[in-house]
Amino acid sequence: MKEINIISPLLLLSIAGGLQAKRPNILLMINDDQTFIHTGFAGSRFVNTPGFDYVAANGIYFTNCYAGSPGSAPSRSALVTGRHHWQNEEAGQHASPWPDKFVPYVDILHQGGYHTGYTGKGVAPFQYARNENDSLWRKENAAGKVYNEYRYIQGSPSDPRTATGISPVNYFENFRAFMQERTAEQPFYFWFGSQEPHRDYEKDSWKRNGKSTDMVDVPGFLPDTDEIKADMLDYAVEIEWSDSHLCHMLNYLDSIGELDNTIILVTADNGMPFPRAKANCFEYGVHVPLAISYPAGFPSGRCVDDPVGFVDIAPTLLELAGLSPEGMLPLSGRSIVNILRSEKEGTVDPTKKYVFSGRERHSSSRWQNLGYPQRSVRSPEYLFIWNIQPERWPAGDPYALNKTTGEPYPMYGIDEQGIHHPEWAFTDVDAAPSKSFLIENHGDSSILPYFKMAFNKRPEFELYNIQTDPYCLDNLSGNSNYTAIEEELKTVLLKELEQTGDPRVTGLDQEIFESYIRYSPIREFPKPD
Repeated sequence: MKEINIISPLLLLSIAGGLQAKRPNILLMINDDQTFIHTGFAGSRFVNTPGFDYVAANGIYFTNCYAGSPGSAPSRSALVTGRHHWQNEEAGQHASPWPDKFVPYVDILHQGGYHTGYTGKGVAPFQYARNENDSLWRKENAAGKVYNEYRYIQGSPSDPRTATGISPVNYFENFRAFMQERTAEQPFYFWFGSQEPHRDYEKDSWKRNGKSTDMVDVPGFLPDTDEIKADMLDYAVEIEWSDSHLCHMLNYLDSIGELDNTIILVTADNGMPFPRAKANCFEYGVHVPLAISYPAGFPSGRCVDDPVGFVDIAPTLLELAGLSPEGMLPLSGRSIVNILRSEKEGTVDPTKKYVFSGRERHSSSRWQNLGYPQRSVRSPEYLFIWNIQPERWPAGDPYALNKTTGEPYPMYGIDEQGIHHPEWAFTDVDAAPSKSFLIENHGDSSILPYFKMAFNKRPEFELYNIQTDPYCLDNLSGNSNYTAIEEELKTVLLKELEQTGDPRVTGLDQEIFESYIRYSPIREFPKPD
């Protein structure tokens, strides 16, 4: 992909300058399914992200940002409410209704005079109110007013998209339309919800986008094969597309004189859509990129190691906007404005030691639409995961039922010709060449260990040293050398769950999450033995 010309570094202005009394604008970019390591700034050799790199180099790069969940809906819910997804009832689940009592911070910004809106994917997938019968549900997307009018036309000579799987929404033109609607001097808040790099990808789109398989660093939980590398390159093509729109937005803000006074926050909702990443509380499922810049307000050019969670974003943005969260339900996150305004690097606030994530249902992947409940806590060095129902299959049941015949599909979704059908098995893992490769080749002794890591059942507790084992391959839970560390993290996690009222540990109905209606398609699975 042709590299976008990015703006030159801007002079850092002090808060004591002329912009002190002017409220900051906010541009939040959130990619759909991108792991933390896959940016140029983080050192990736096969992903080119000049927009993200600019924000990171001219702002603050956070080495330890953790999404609220390894799935999009609960993760986005945590971000906009400042509450863990397990606190938000249906509004913290996948493809369920959004009760209107869960007020997102965009409402507070809008009421406080901000011009607000979003393009692409908002806070989704949720079911918002369809008519007056849904009187207890929120009507508008929790990201605000939608701006998706400008779209690319497939096959048009003016269509610049680099792969057919890319969304037709022209993010930048919709942002410009949004900006042209605001009144003079009105501060703005805009949510740029890129739908990339969510699958589906155009297979082998990388071949015409200047890439080669020798560029790819394959994570240790996947086999280092050309099939996996090719799939990761198609993933990279989509990341680069969304980043190109960020470049356009940055250049536009610079051209109208608003970049200095705009907080730019760039992140992703969860990790890469590959086996053992997305929909898992491992590093590559919940550790996401985060860069924040604000030339008029923050010392720039810093890398910060403090753990930051999605629940911290709402209180941070509201404080920076000079607004109170009054009207929202109690926030569980903690503002990181002190970190942003500091001049320190590395560990800035030693009291901020832990960050939390979790999941319930992802896709419809088990009998009676059951989920795979997980809760996790990350310290500076270790990751502890509690698999609450370890008897269930973490990636979904190994075979589904044919809705037409009622008969089971073959084990692992492999037909008589040895071809894997992604919708027949392990459906908490997105349909992907990487998924099919692991399943079709699991009989190969060199591939079998990766198949087991991705699809086999797991113990109730998992503990990983992230500093030495970033791919989460060596489970230290139960190891006597790590008993004290495991007990510390287990205690910290349970305390957070109790304090925030997680029904899994405090509620009268621990299975309440399984009762919420799902509005996406439901698959059929056999009853477990």
